[in-house]
Amino acid sequence: MDTSKITADQLRARKGGVRIPALTAYDYPTARLLDEAGIPLILVGDSLGMVVLGYPDTTAVTMEEMEHHTRAAARARPKALLAADLPSRSYRTPAEAVVNARRLVAAGAEAVKAEGGLSIADQVRAIVAEGIPFLGHLGMLPQHVLEEGGYRIKGKREHEREALLEDARFLAEAGAFAVVLELVWPAVAAEVTRTVAIPTIGIGSGPDCDGQILVVNDLVGTFPWFTPRFVTPRVRAFDQMRAAIEEWSRSVRS
Repeated sequence: MDTSKITADQLRARKGGVRIPALTAYDYPTARLLDEAGIPLILVGDSLGMVVLGYPDTTAVTMEEMEHHTRAAARARPKALLAADLPSRSYRTPAEAVVNARRLVAAGAEAVKAEGGLSIADQVRAIVAEGIPFLGHLGMLPQHVLEEGGYRIKGKREHEREALLEDARFLAEAGAFAVVLELVWPAVAAEVTRTVAIPTIGIGSGPDCDGQILVVNDLVGTFPWFTPRFVTPRVRAFDQMRAAIEEWSRSVRS
């Protein structure tokens, strides 16, 4: 069995080739399961704020929480590349971005992700200069959901399309190994994919990206209280778990 480690350079080289399936993991068993299933890119996403910690959005997630969950996932020692999100307000300056990227690497991350393009240009350059693989994130930026007043598709308007293309080009030139496109108008996501030299990894952005990423809970139905419209769960695990728990409870009472 091939046990060689997947690197950021290897994922970058998959541009236009074998597509990249990516999923989130926030703990040891999930990271181990995803790795055994052959997922090449695992993200300890700040989405853990909602699906694990019960926050209403990602903006309350702290560095300490990201470090805690990154350590847990890293204990699986995955063959996959393990990336982790820099949480909201953790990369306001280049110096802060580098310090906190180092903290995530010390916790076991092999790459970090931050939201934005030219708006965080100096931070991206500083992280890459530090030798830390960088994963970009464009389109809907969940860490800005409060100031934007909700989640909406990006790229329908011409100025948004132009900004997405410019930001994606910048990230590729700055050394990002790939870029997540979240809730980007599918035609624009396809255009970005054709334009930039690094893989695009879509989430709610249509089928034409170089890969796709989902919150694992959405895929397998372990957060049944909310499912994004663009996701069709492949299994509803919590429904099955609820039935098993109720059956066991009845057996105890009887």
